[in-house]
Amino acid sequence: MKKPIIVYLIAVISCSSLYAQQTFQVLDAESKKPIAGVTVSLTGQNAGWVTDSTGHFTLPANVSKSSHSIHLKHLIYRPIQVPPPGNGSFMMEPLESTLNTVVVSATMKPVSKDASPIPVELYTPRFFQKNASPNLFESLTMVNGVRPQLNCNVCNTGDIHINGMEGPYTMVAIDGMPIVSGLSTVYGLSGIPNGMIERIEIVKGPASTLYGSEAVGGLINVITKNVLTAPKIAVDVFGTSIGEFNLDGAMTARWKKARTLLGINYFRFNQRLDINEDNFTDVTLQDRISVFNKWSFQRKNKRIASVAARFIHENRWGGELQWAPEWRGTDSIYGESIYTNRLELLGKYQLPVSGNPVMLDISWNVHHQDSYYGVTPYFGYQQIGFSQLSRNFQWHKNHEMLAGLSARMTLFDDNTPATATSNGSHNQASLTWLPGIFLQDEWEISEQHRLLTGIRYDYHSAHGHILTPRVSWKWSPDPQQILRLTGGSGYRVANIFTEDHAALSGARTVVIAEQLKPERSWNSNLNYVQKFFPEALGFIGVDASLFYTYFYNQIIPDYNTNPEQIIYRNLKGHGISSGASLNLDFSFKNGLKLMTGSTFMNVYQKTGELKQPQLFAPAFSGNWTLTWPIKPWKITLDYTGNWTGPMHLPVVPNDYRPERSPWFSTHNLQLTKSLKNGLEIYAGVKNLFGFYPKEDVILRAFDPFDRQIEVNNPNGYTFDPTYNYAPIQRQRAILGIRLTLP
Repeated sequence: MKKPIIVYLIAVISCSSLYAQQTFQVLDAESKKPIAGVTVSLTGQNAGWVTDSTGHFTLPANVSKSSHSIHLKHLIYRPIQVPPPGNGSFMMEPLESTLNTVVVSATMKPVSKDASPIPVELYTPRFFQKNASPNLFESLTMVNGVRPQLNCNVCNTGDIHINGMEGPYTMVAIDGMPIVSGLSTVYGLSGIPNGMIERIEIVKGPASTLYGSEAVGGLINVITKNVLTAPKIAVDVFGTSIGEFNLDGAMTARWKKARTLLGINYFRFNQRLDINEDNFTDVTLQDRISVFNKWSFQRKNKRIASVAARFIHENRWGGELQWAPEWRGTDSIYGESIYTNRLELLGKYQLPVSGNPVMLDISWNVHHQDSYYGVTPYFGYQQIGFSQLSRNFQWHKNHEMLAGLSARMTLFDDNTPATATSNGSHNQASLTWLPGIFLQDEWEISEQHRLLTGIRYDYHSAHGHILTPRVSWKWSPDPQQILRLTGGSGYRVANIFTEDHAALSGARTVVIAEQLKPERSWNSNLNYVQKFFPEALGFIGVDASLFYTYFYNQIIPDYNTNPEQIIYRNLKGHGISSGASLNLDFSFKNGLKLMTGSTFMNVYQKTGELKQPQLFAPAFSGNWTLTWPIKPWKITLDYTGNWTGPMHLPVVPNDYRPERSPWFSTHNLQLTKSLKNGLEIYAGVKNLFGFYPKEDVILRAFDPFDRQIEVNNPNGYTFDPTYNYAPIQRQRAILGIRLTLP
């Protein structure tokens, strides 16, 4: 009788001991997937553990109940030091260049970056925080092959070039929906605050098969923060020595089965600077506020819908230093003043159907611009409505299909001759419809081979039928090596009824010389990725690409043939954008990290025997990001910058300024100090060596109204602010504070 009692007591003691142990799980903060291979250690202890394939590790009872902090380290995740959690799980934030993060832009479905047949570049807010900037437009200077370009030295209009292709050929989407397009591309890019961004996904090359018009040169997809994983409170505020002030704030809350994220961004700059002494502001003065609110709704612990809204108001002006609002629209003192109001609505809903889920995406935005360019008024109004149904399903063991229906409506009106009726008596808004259908098949031939094919059909109310195919093959002989070959077609339906400074110079008649065809492109891309894990180093990543784009049917407005007309016709020739890019990523075991990239390009247009190089397309460009964590002081040093080769510039006949820009480079230095409770303080210097163009970037800045055009002016120069290749800004110090409460 004693023996069974002893066995029973031993079993009870053993079970109690096992029960006293505590098992933890380590998860990816973005995808919520388990992380294997995480090194676990305790403060002041030699013992260590490693998470298994499910992300779990177990601590003995005397350890899990102790006051020791737990240290978690992984090669591609940000290390953390926390006390044992009560819920048994840890969240680790991916580093800026994660190896296998989930992306959606390539195939419109969540897929790991490595598994995607289409090459996708991904950047997190932490990457952009290495050189703090107030908006997306400025932040993208850190991305290889992507060039934010200012087009006017007075009002600072800008667009984003990918591999040398001009801004209208780059689609900027928010959560996969075409929000920033048409009129809003002129000033709307600077209104996207970093505080609403969870990550940026970039596809270089045509993405029209899935995203339709405008995705000719590439896609920049802004993924907004996930309400379920966003921190409870996040605040980032900084100021610079020249008077810039930027505030990003966000908070999350829960109400029954709904969660919400409320964010606000405010930016102000009101210093009149003139370092090149031309009596014009070097940078536009701005006062901008953006409010963002996103809701997520759940049913049975599954997210079934989300809805978001954003409102932007901006007042910006540039011009002569003595300009004031009372001079708006007058010919006394030259100024360009732009008031912008913009509202965006986005929604996603999972339809309650059996089988594979059907997703409904809806967006609507309205953009209103009230502006004066000297004495010339410009009033623009645009609405874009978009809806899309899509469904993923598996029709064969190794074939996964994506099918979708979409419709897009664009309403545009302004006060220029471009939207006037034939007799010029009044304006007539442009209303266009663009319904489409697309189908994509992803075939997993084997573990090493994947083949993606897709086709899209659109019908434009003005241009008719448009067909865009694409194909991509991915070969991965081992987990550290990937080769992708992609080919496809892109198209853009040009909106000729949009802002054009030259069209504002007088009463012109719009002449469409022929039945305009959509602008088209054919693209091929060869991408190679190799990962190395040298024992003495840590990690080396290589990402190399060759690209070639043949572009035709470009629609270019002709203002020179007849001074009383704007003539639109398709280019009787073709354009070429070809080149190579290389990205290198080094992660050392001591925490030192280097990311660098270079792009070589040859971009031109050819009509007959005439070959004309593309403006603002440097043959060589590159950038770098060097991160050095000084662990004993909890300080991180970030050294970022870029270098740019000569590019062709918009010169006038007999121009005394160089036709090509010089080689130049800009450098930024930033120190970040990590404190307790999610608090960080950062300080640095932007444009460390103070480079800015020394040429007359504004031609005849002393005569902006061309009153003295016939006085001592043998070459017939007129006022022209378009000669630009770099911002007119010297060094400036930056100081900021960042608080994140998970």
